[in-house]
Amino acid sequence: MFETLTKGFRAAKNRLQGLAEITEENIDQALRDVRMSLLEADVEFSVTRNFLAKVKEHAVGEVVKTKIEAKGKTLRATPAEHFIKICQDRLTELMGPADASVAWAPKGTPTGIMMVGLQGSGKTTTAAKLARWIAKKGKRPLLVAADLQRPAAIEQLQILGEQVEIPVFSQTGITPVEVCDRAMSEARRRRCDVVIFDTAGRLAIDELLMKELADIKSQVKPKNVFLVVDAMIGQDSVKTAASFNQRLGLTGVILTKLDGDARGGAAISVKEVTGTPIKFVGVGESLEKLEEFRPDGMASRILGFGDIVGLMKDFEEVVDDEDKAEADAARMLKGRFTFEDFLEQIRMLQKMGSMKELMEKMPFFPDGLPEGATVDDKELKKIESIIHSMTPQERRRPDVFEKNGAARIKRIALGSGRKEKDIGELLHKFRWMRDLMGSIGQQAGLLSRIPGLKQLAMAKRLREAVKVQGQNPAISGIADHLLEAAVAGDGRGVPGMRKRPGLDAAKRKKAKLKQQKKARKKSRRR
Repeated sequence: MFETLTKGFRAAKNRLQGLAEITEENIDQALRDVRMSLLEADVEFSVTRNFLAKVKEHAVGEVVKTKIEAKGKTLRATPAEHFIKICQDRLTELMGPADASVAWAPKGTPTGIMMVGLQGSGKTTTAAKLARWIAKKGKRPLLVAADLQRPAAIEQLQILGEQVEIPVFSQTGITPVEVCDRAMSEARRRRCDVVIFDTAGRLAIDELLMKELADIKSQVKPKNVFLVVDAMIGQDSVKTAASFNQRLGLTGVILTKLDGDARGGAAISVKEVTGTPIKFVGVGESLEKLEEFRPDGMASRILGFGDIVGLMKDFEEVVDDEDKAEADAARMLKGRFTFEDFLEQIRMLQKMGSMKELMEKMPFFPDGLPEGATVDDKELKKIESIIHSMTPQERRRPDVFEKNGAARIKRIALGSGRKEKDIGELLHKFRWMRDLMGSIGQQAGLLSRIPGLKQLAMAKRLREAVKVQGQNPAISGIADHLLEAAVAGDGRGVPGMRKRPGLDAAKRKKAKLKQQKKARKKSRRR
C-alpha cells in the first residue's frame, strides 16, 4: 500500500542525510522527489502544490531544536528527520482531523445514513460493513435495498445482511423514493434506531442519478450522507466526490479498496478538495475489514513508518479474552509452548488480515522488506494443515517426536499431503521458537536487545506523556525522533531474519576499526 508515495519521501530523506541544515537549494532537490511521487500517485495538482509550499515554508531556515537529555547524552534530530517530521505533520493536517463520528437523530427517531457513489465502488458491501460496525456500538440497524437498477443488487444485500445478522428491507414494483420512505416506517415498527440506505449508482455521474438521490434525501432527510469512493481510481475519485458534494451536501467519505494497488492520491486529496472528512476506510473484502480513518496512522504508513496504533487495534479486535491471552503469553515465556498454542497464534494472525497487511503496519521495515524476504500467506496454510494432521498427544506434547520421530513424520506427511522435509522444517522452527521464548522469559533484559524495541517503548511512553501534558510540541518531537531512530537507525533488521543491515553493518564496522587500531599499535612497537 502507498509504495509510490513512500518511495518519493524516502528519496527526499536520503538526499538530506548528512547535511548540517536545510537550505533553499537542498530542499528543492528533496521536494522534487516528493512532487514526482505525489503526482505519480494521482494526488490532485493544486493539493500537491499547496502541500509542498507548506513543507518548504516550515522547513527552510528553521533551527532543529528537538533534543532530549538521557544518561548525560544529548539526542538531536537531524535535518533529514526534521524534514520527515514536517511532512508527517502536514500530511496529517491535510487528511485530518480524525472524525469517525456518526450524527445521531433524537431518541425515538431512526437515524438515516444514505450511502451514495458510483457503480463498482463497493457501496453495497460497505453498507453491510457499516451496519456491522454500528451494531457493535449497541445500535439496531436496518439495511434498505434502494438500488432497483442493478441486477441482483437486492439479493446481494440480503446475503450480506444474513452474514452480518442485520435485517434487510426491500420492495419491488415501487420507486426507490417510496422504498426509502416505507423503510423508515418499518424501522419504527421493528424498533430499529439506524436505517442505512443502499442507493443506486451509475458508471458515471448523470442527471437522472443525481435527481433520484436528491429526491430520496428530500423525502427521508438522513442525518448522514456518506460517499463511497474507490481509492484505486485516483484523481477521478476526487472529481466524483466534488460533484456529489455539490448536489447532495456530503457529511463524510468512505474510501474502499485501500488494500489493493491504491496509489494513495484519493486519500490525500479528497478531504482538501471537498472539505468533507474521511470517516472510514475499507481494507479488505471480508465484512469486518472497515477501519475508522486515522490521518496520523495513514501519514505514518505513507512515510514508511508503519502504524503501531492500528496494529494494536487489530489485535484487540481478534482477542476475545485478554486475561487468557496474557496467561498464555506468560506460560509461553517459560518455554511451555505447544503446537496447539502455535495453531492458535496462526489463527489469530489470519483474523488480523494478510501477512502483507500486518508487515506494512510494522515499523521495522521503512525501506521495505530485506532483499530476498517474502511474505506468503500460503505458508501459514501449510503449517496449519501439518498441525491438523498430528494426533492430540503430538499437538500437546511436542517432545514425543524425540521417540519414533521418523515414523511420525512419515504419517503426518501422508495425512497433510506435504513432503517429509516440510514437517522436518516445521519441527526445527518450532523448537527454535520455543527455545527463544524460554530464553526471553529467563532473561529480563533480552527483549531490549531486539533492535528498535527499546526506542519504540520509549517513544510510546513519551507519546502517552504528550496526551497528559496537552500536546507539548517539544515532547512530541522527541517521541517522533525516537520512533525514527527505532525504525530507520541502528538495528533495522529483526532477529531470526537472514539480513540485519543496521545492526550487522555497525558491528562489522566496529570490529574492523578495532582490528586496524591493533595493527597500527603492533607496527609502532616493531
